[in-house]
Amino acid sequence: MYHPEDEETEINLLEYWHLLLKRKWVVIACVGAAVFFKGVYVFKVTPQYKAVSTMMIEEESSRVLSIEDEFGYRQSVVDPRFFNTQIKLLSSKALMERVARKLDLVHHPLFEEEGNNKKNSKEKTQIDPYTELAEGLKESLEVSPVRDTKLVEVGFKSPDPEFAAQLVNTVSEEFVDFYIEKRFQTTQRASRFLEEQISDLRQRLAVKETDLQEYSREKDLYFLSERESAAVSEFADINQAYTQARIDRINAQAKYEELKNVSLDSLPQFSENQVLRDLKTEYVQIKNEYEEMSQVFKSDYPDLVKIKGRLDSMRTELESEITSAREAAETEYKTALNKENSLQQLLEEQKADVAQMNSDAIQYNNLLIEVQNMRDQLASLEQRQSETLVSSRLGDLKTTNVSVIDAADIPLHPVSPKKKVSLILALMVGLFGGVGLAFVLEYLDNSIRSPEEAEKMTGVPSLGVVPYLPPNGLKKIKRSGYSYRYAYRDKGGDKKTDKFADIKKIELVNHLHPNFTISEDYRTIRTSILLSSAGSPPSSMAFTSAQPKDGKSVTVANMAVSFAQLNERILVVDADMRKPQQHRIFKLRAPTGLSSYLTGKTTLEDSIHATKIEGISLLPCGPVPPNPTELLNSKPMKQMISELKDKYDKVIYDLPPVLAVVDPVVLANLVEATVVVVYPRQTTEKAFVSAVEELRRGRTKIIGTVFNGMRLDKDDYYYKSFYKSYYRSREKTANGEL
Repeated sequence: MYHPEDEETEINLLEYWHLLLKRKWVVIACVGAAVFFKGVYVFKVTPQYKAVSTMMIEEESSRVLSIEDEFGYRQSVVDPRFFNTQIKLLSSKALMERVARKLDLVHHPLFEEEGNNKKNSKEKTQIDPYTELAEGLKESLEVSPVRDTKLVEVGFKSPDPEFAAQLVNTVSEEFVDFYIEKRFQTTQRASRFLEEQISDLRQRLAVKETDLQEYSREKDLYFLSERESAAVSEFADINQAYTQARIDRINAQAKYEELKNVSLDSLPQFSENQVLRDLKTEYVQIKNEYEEMSQVFKSDYPDLVKIKGRLDSMRTELESEITSAREAAETEYKTALNKENSLQQLLEEQKADVAQMNSDAIQYNNLLIEVQNMRDQLASLEQRQSETLVSSRLGDLKTTNVSVIDAADIPLHPVSPKKKVSLILALMVGLFGGVGLAFVLEYLDNSIRSPEEAEKMTGVPSLGVVPYLPPNGLKKIKRSGYSYRYAYRDKGGDKKTDKFADIKKIELVNHLHPNFTISEDYRTIRTSILLSSAGSPPSSMAFTSAQPKDGKSVTVANMAVSFAQLNERILVVDADMRKPQQHRIFKLRAPTGLSSYLTGKTTLEDSIHATKIEGISLLPCGPVPPNPTELLNSKPMKQMISELKDKYDKVIYDLPPVLAVVDPVVLANLVEATVVVVYPRQTTEKAFVSAVEELRRGRTKIIGTVFNGMRLDKDDYYYKSFYKSYYRSREKTANGEL
């Protein structure tokens, strides 16, 4: 079974181009409608002229007009809110009302009628007409800051170019005046405010200074300097004396402790007492001398006895001196201790005085700081007052940080509508819209449009294409680039290629008009059928379709004529027992037919009738039976199909539509080949695929499709070009040019 998804999907730009050519009138209609309506609009709308002025808005350092602002030497941080505020003020209702009053727009020709209408409609509410005009101006004014600069462009559109320039320049001038007045009024209000604040501050400062003096006298606070009082200084001196007395006491105590328990033998060698050190040195020398002599002489040796007396005397003197030094050290220690205690007591008393003084000094300092702050604030306000007084005098100089850089000129050309741009945009929009609509319509069209589509969906090849023949003939069809030329030569040989042949019916067209181009198309299909099978061509074939009115019966009759033109014996079997058509096409009135034979009422020979066309016989349907499916699926039907193949060169069966009944599935597998007739733009994709699947489930050998009634001016572009070039060649051949 064939599956179309098995094929590789490719994007074919040529197919898209053919699609657009096929839907060209949709695209042309969209483009034409877009250009037409846009053209009507741009040529009927009133032209608008736009005037633009350029202003520069610099930052201000404060809200009060100061000397630094006037002469521009103060450096300040840029606040983006300031610039945004000025942009809003430029298009504010208050400024627009000033402009409306200055230009007296109520009596201006552009606004007089509008102002009168609003005035009459709102007389009872007594609304100021200038206020109403200010609302309109506010909406129409365009304020655009220039990126990365301090410049602002102010624009206004109007049908009157002179008025547009006048209004923009007036807005710029009024904004400068409005800004100066606002700042000057702010400066005056600030000056009055400063006067009130300075007067009040002076009174409060005088009261605070009086309170400070009285508090100082009440607490008896005397300060040696701004940060140090007399009590603090005295406390520092006592504390220093106490520290020194403590050091002296410690030293005296150390000396006393050193001599308190000392003896002659334990006396340190390096004592602080010079007398003791000298006596100690002398005592040690005599002692050493005595010990050396005692080792040589006996104890009664005179010199030894003499040295012994000196040693005892020195010992007694040294012990007496140690006692005196101990008593002196004790006295010195007690004196230092008493001094330390006295100073400690005095320090404690002074500490309490200092603590009390500090508490009073804190309050005093608070009052002093408050007084100093008020003095600083008074000085600042007085300085500010001087600046504002100078600024007030400078108010008449019209100095401001807002200025007009370029005044608006009278515009020479309208900014809207831009006719060329608008028409080009309309053309582009219409083109894209038309292309999009063409693709949408193509997507929504689920009918079979070309043999390629049919082959992609089912894998069934195309045997040929039969162009559409209008019911009213070809005379009313105009020659155009989208129509191929119908070449025709009558039987007498006279050429009739300069005008369309008057052919209105396609039934048996290849018999009645063998030189007509459509006749050639049927012969092309005949060739495709003969070449469709390996070996010998099929001798029995069936033609069917997916749904009714696809032209299968006409195709069967014309194909029978095409095969008969090869001098073959052809039998047409009308197996469509519900809506038979072959007897009508061949203009044969036969009371008997296929149904008569299958029901046993007549023989096969009696049921087959000769037609007026040489080589073609017809087995018509005969009387329409109530049970056609049973008859077609009967044993006599199968025997008849086998028997007819031996009697005729080609047997062509006209089967009913596949999706209407089951008859074609029953018979199609009994013949050698089956052809599916498709009517483009009528046969739907779903119906065609379903029909092919039904036939394949019945093991039918489908050799191809025939596209019947293809409109070459609306369907596939390839076939249109092919037929146009092909038949032009045939005309040249017929005229002897080739």
